[in-house]
Amino acid sequence: MRKNFLLLLCGLLVVTATLQPQKQAVTVKNSTKEKFISDLMSRMTLDEKIGQLNLVGAGEIHTGEANSSNIGKKIADGQVGGILNLDSAWRIREVQQVAVTKSRLKIPLIFGMDIIHGYRTTFPIPLAMASSWDMSLIEKASRVAAQEASADGLCWTYSPMVDICRDPRWGRIAEGSGEDVYLGSRAAEAYVRGYQGKDLSANNTIMACVKHFALYGAAEAGRDYNTTDMSYVRMYNEYLPPYKAAFDAGAGSAMSSFNDINGIPATANRWLMTDLLRKQWGFKGFVVTDFTAINELIAHGLGDLQTVSALALHAGIDMDMIGEGFLTTLKKSLKEGKITEAEINQACRRMLEAKYDLGLFEDPFRYCDLKRAATELSTPENMQTARELTSQTFVLMKNEKQLLPLNKKMNITLVGPLANSRYDMAGTWAVAIDHKKTVTVLEGFKNALGNSVNLQYAKGCNLIDDKRLDSWISWGGSAIDPVKSPEQLKEEALEIARRSDVVVAVMGEASEMTGESSSRSDISLPGNQEAFLKELVKIGKPVVLVLFTGRPLTINWEKENIPAILNVWFGGTQSGNAVADAVFGLVNPSGKLPVTFPQNVGQIPIYYNHKNTGRPVDEGKWFQKYRSNYYDVTNDPLYPFGYGLSYTTFSYSGLQLSSSKLKGNQTLKATVTVTNSGNYDGAEVVQLYIRDVVGSITRPVKELKGFQKIFLKKGEAKTVTFNITPNDLKFYNNNLKYDWEPGDFVIMVGTNSAEVKSGKVNWEK
Repeated sequence: MRKNFLLLLCGLLVVTATLQPQKQAVTVKNSTKEKFISDLMSRMTLDEKIGQLNLVGAGEIHTGEANSSNIGKKIADGQVGGILNLDSAWRIREVQQVAVTKSRLKIPLIFGMDIIHGYRTTFPIPLAMASSWDMSLIEKASRVAAQEASADGLCWTYSPMVDICRDPRWGRIAEGSGEDVYLGSRAAEAYVRGYQGKDLSANNTIMACVKHFALYGAAEAGRDYNTTDMSYVRMYNEYLPPYKAAFDAGAGSAMSSFNDINGIPATANRWLMTDLLRKQWGFKGFVVTDFTAINELIAHGLGDLQTVSALALHAGIDMDMIGEGFLTTLKKSLKEGKITEAEINQACRRMLEAKYDLGLFEDPFRYCDLKRAATELSTPENMQTARELTSQTFVLMKNEKQLLPLNKKMNITLVGPLANSRYDMAGTWAVAIDHKKTVTVLEGFKNALGNSVNLQYAKGCNLIDDKRLDSWISWGGSAIDPVKSPEQLKEEALEIARRSDVVVAVMGEASEMTGESSSRSDISLPGNQEAFLKELVKIGKPVVLVLFTGRPLTINWEKENIPAILNVWFGGTQSGNAVADAVFGLVNPSGKLPVTFPQNVGQIPIYYNHKNTGRPVDEGKWFQKYRSNYYDVTNDPLYPFGYGLSYTTFSYSGLQLSSSKLKGNQTLKATVTVTNSGNYDGAEVVQLYIRDVVGSITRPVKELKGFQKIFLKKGEAKTVTFNITPNDLKFYNNNLKYDWEPGDFVIMVGTNSAEVKSGKVNWEK
């Protein structure tokens, strides 16, 4: 506490030593945005305009050195428009001071960071958040993230990632909302609302950045940074809608993706960045590249740095992240006629407009309130919010003989490499987290059980035994025990497990086994962990598997042999307490899968809303010769999209449709009654799917078109009604016209995509 106070005091002294109120080059008040920006740009040199397009990293900026650093000189010379990944309000204030006192026109900087699932208070990874199927929770978590980040000097986040992904080998599936376009679109809107609030210029909101535009989640072979290839019909119907939903919700910026689209990388793709994004969708914000994406166009084979920088600007890119291709080549390209001054002006204007919208011209230090920074980070209220929210993302995969929830009086053995691994609780992209405040599962269990002596712990096995892999994934220190051998770890755990009533095994992936640059060709549980699980099962005690993961895993053996499986993804700061809340029944799990779990990697890509073939396999069949199936495994997933159990049970009445025939813009009401027929209060996500039976192009076997999360007390029943209109039937046809077609539609309502009640309606225009 004293150390933190001294650091803050030092920061205040550094800032106040030089800080004096500065008069803006152009008065903000009594001026429209357009006039203000035009007046400012009329005073700018070409070099200053290009400087606004340059986003630099914070790596060389150290405390008290903002003026003397190389970046400090560039800022003073008007060669920097924004800073990436600089945190703490007083450090940012110090750097901003250079911009508004040393540069000729005193144009403030924009400060951004990868605030993906929380700032100091870290929430579950986005894939987990989508498992809540509760958009109010996503918005709430994003609001807390914005409040904390803005209190610490930041005003821009590189989130939400809205890429649809159907290949769990891709590590960045953890950063998105799964495989479904409807669920992904609703989540995208919620993130933007949470970050930006109702007033972007308020000092407790931050600008969202929609990424990765576009189609990055469809990288071939699930390999990060890889190419993509798809038809326009698939693009418009199955991948683009979440981006558009985020932009329609008001997102102020976008980030280009690394992949190519129709042979042209996104960062150089004018059709994508200008024709689609701006002309078709009407986006008015700015577009920043991903990290060095312009420079990487060289490896794509599009030319040298000068050539690719000109291509990116012409495509519609406004800000160059890290690579400085714009800064070092645009002036030359302009002189040689390869770009126009109008293109530079357009990009510069968009950057200045974003700063205007954030209120930075009115007050460059709007987000540098040192009092807020001292009092609004990791507050008890935020920690409690994280704890409550985290437990709502857990998915109960299996619960044989109602093993869960556990009785606190049982003799419990807690084992597993993730049971006491502080750095692995948060998951990928937790760049601002204070790991000292993270709660492990062991600590969560101790908090829940108090001074009880009926809890014993042993690690049991390493997260992985491969030293090469360990060096790649263990940012918080090696995952391999430095003292005990794998055999010693195993025997120690088995010995205490034999004396217990139940064993809770906390296993799965390390936090850095998913995320950027973390693709896996084998998505099973690491082999040494599965081997240890098999030894646990042999001792004859009931085993609960608490599974940490950032992607779907192929856990066939676990599904068949472990009586209870609770998938907790990566839950963030309050992981341990939230896991204990669920395991001991304080919270009833209600999460549903936002992505399909395959039986093996040979099924990938696998997703619920696939299309039929001309030779579909008959329902319930495994293998039929000359049909679209495998002879070594069924077409069925291990766990379907939308799946998730509860400690209670829910029964559904037959589906009632208000009519079997409709015309034009009439509304169809689809109604079911859901009853809590079990022994616990709980929440259920009621899901609506529709199938367009006959279309001008092939249509999916079903598509999610709505969902409602309801809470039912034990024995309670509720009637759930979905109002369906022709808007729910629309799709992009082969001419990319967005419309609906008359005919027969199957309406389905149920607890997941595989278990539904159905009815048919004929709908004419």
